[in-house]
Amino acid sequence: MRSLMRAQLRLSLGVCGLLGAAVGGLPLLFVLVPRLRELQVLGLPLPWLLLAGLVYPAFVGCGWWYVHQAERNERDFAELVDRDT
Repeated sequence: MRSLMRAQLRLSLGVCGLLGAAVGGLPLLFVLVPRLRELQVLGLPLPWLLLAGLVYPAFVGCGWWYVHQAERNERDFAELVDRDT
């Protein structure tokens, strides 16, 4: 059971770290390159476009990937338990 919990924890920390770095990196990018804050793409400010068009789909994609990886971890654990009994 501990191996499953460790695998799930490792997976969740990885996903949270990835999303945190992506979302936390955007403000840092706009501070380091202030010209990007003023840029317009299709009449929309670039920060808004990145948040709506990049971050939200990334959250959905990471959520989908996380669920499939968590299910795979549980399947592998169930196979391991079945093999030992």
